[in-house]
Order: sequence, then C-alpha cells, then structure tokens
Amino acid sequence: MKINHVVCVFALSLCWQAAAVAQSASRPVAPHRVSVPPSATAFEPLDRWKAAVIAGNQTALAALYATAPPAQTQTPRGTTADPGEEPRFWSVLAASGLSDFQAKVLAVEHRQGGAVELVLRVGGKIQTNSGAQPFIVEMHQRWMREGRDWRIVATGRDDLAASPTMRLPEPAEPNISLYPPPDGARTEIRAALAAAAADHKRVILVFGANWCYDCHVLDAAFHSKEIAPLVNANYHVVHINVGDDGDKNLDLAENYGVPLRQAVRIPSLAVLAPDGKVVFSQKQGEFDDSARIGPADVIEFLNKWKPRS
Repeated sequence: MKINHVVCVFALSLCWQAAAVAQSASRPVAPHRVSVPPSATAFEPLDRWKAAVIAGNQTALAALYATAPPAQTQTPRGTTADPGEEPRFWSVLAASGLSDFQAKVLAVEHRQGGAVELVLRVGGKIQTNSGAQPFIVEMHQRWMREGRDWRIVATGRDDLAASPTMRLPEPAEPNISLYPPPDGARTEIRAALAAAAADHKRVILVFGANWCYDCHVLDAAFHSKEIAPLVNANYHVVHINVGDDGDKNLDLAENYGVPLRQAVRIPSLAVLAPDGKVVFSQKQGEFDDSARIGPADVIEFLNKWKPRS
C-alpha cells in the first residue's frame, strides 16, 4: 500500500465491522484500507457499471458518467475532463476478450453532499497472443445522484498491470489487532532478537498498520498452509505499527534501511540476523501491493533470506 502516490488518499478505517471513513488528499489510486465486510458494500449503480463493462457496452457505460459538468478522470498520465475516457477504456478492454471480471470493493465512503466514494480493485483476464493473461487495475470512483439516477463524477485509475496467476490468500476478516501499539516496537524487536539468538532463526520486521488491507493479506499468506512452515522454521515475525496516519516509527524504519519518510509504502519488510544486523531491507515497495505478487514470490523471498545452514 502506497500512502504517497498521485490522486486520492483515503483516511483511517480502523474496524472491519465499521463503515469506512476516508478523506481525499492527492494520489492516483486509493490505498487498500481495511473496510466494511462485503455484505455491507452493496451499491446497485456499481452493479450496473460492472454489467456494462462485462458486456462491452460503451453506450451503457457512457450513461453512467456525468456530462454537466463532465466527469473527471485521473491516470498516471494526467487528468482529463472527457466523460468518454472511461467508457472507451473499459469497452476496449472488453473487446480484448475480457473474462473472469471482478470488481472488489475495498472501501466505501459516504461523503458530504451525498457523494459515495468507492475504492476498487478490478481484475480479470484478457486474451493476448500468449493466451489469457490475468490483469489488475486499482481505482476509485466518486458517484453523485443526479435526479433519480447515479452518475460517476470522478475516477482515479492506475495503469493496467499484470497480476500473478496465483494470488495471495485474502483474510475473510482481518485481525484489527494485528499491529500492537506503536510505542512497544523496540521492546518487541529486542525480544524477537533474543529468541532468534536462542534458536538460530532470523527476524522479519513488518512495518504496517491495522488499517492497511495489504498488510493483512501478507499476514494471511504467512499463516497459509503452503507458507507457514517456512516462516515458522526460519523466522520470528514482528509487526511494527506506523500509526493511524503513517507517521509513527519512521525513524525506526530508517534505522533498518526501510525508507518510509518520503512515501509510506506498507507493508515494508526488513530481515535481521540474531545480532541485529540488517540482512535485507525493502526499498522498492516489493510487498506493498498484494494484488501484484503471488505465493511463489513470498516463498522465494523467505527462502532467499532464511538462515544459512
């Protein structure tokens, strides 16, 4: 999860059972906040949008975007006020042999003025010369009621990106106490290093937060049937809380070579030897987007940095 990016940032949503609370700042795609359960995210206009995308119906899609004033779309290449931008993008995607289309709602915000803002992770497969290839798009949509109808008035969308064929397991209900209070981090690291010195394992520091959806996905992977034995045999895992606003323990991350001050990209990992020496520190956001890594990537990482026999 990247906190500093280019279009819209959504604020803290601490409880899986509570409605997501968010506020706009500036980034292209909202981060993956722990939000409401799927049963609470029903929004009928989104169902119509998904149906139009699957059908490749550009006319039906266009009817869902505001024209007066025109819907705004922001992508990594900039902002446009052309309300036909998104209908064209999705209809062209559908024409590329779209299949297995899904739009997962990660967060919902009911804003002042009646607007509804959705954080989405959209994925599926498209046909290429090499066959069906999985893809992922991360985005947000802001909907407003116009008379009796809903229209999309703003969209922030990342580029189409390849998605691993095998995805990391997602928790049915994230543990909102996964990350303990930030001020206990140093004590927990000392305890983990002492345990590692006794059993000759290494320590993984996972910088993250309870509101970070991708942090919960990584933890679910660490506890999965396929990966847990590798973790348990070689590592002690310490969850380091960066706080509700992503401003805690940044000095600690810096001490271990994890650069979070300029852009809080979580989860971010560091691997320590029992003497506290840094064996590896994440610098390129390798784990901050669970949609773009699979079990094989996690297994490769754990095998690479486990203790040498």
